[in-house]
Amino acid sequence: MENVNRSIQCTVEQCIHHCEHCDYCSLDSVQIGTHESNPSTEECTDCLSFER
Repeated sequence: MENVNRSIQCTVEQCIHHCEHCDYCSLDSVQIGTHESNPSTEECTDCLSFER
């Protein structure tokens, strides 16, 4: 049975950590980062815990 972490909502079904039957992550915590030097919108942020 997968670990559903109801504190981390996620809709990225392509990630190995996505819970199969609900929109949550199975990790205990995630790391969030950016690919921009001066992020100004949500599109500038990334889940660094993502794994295909």
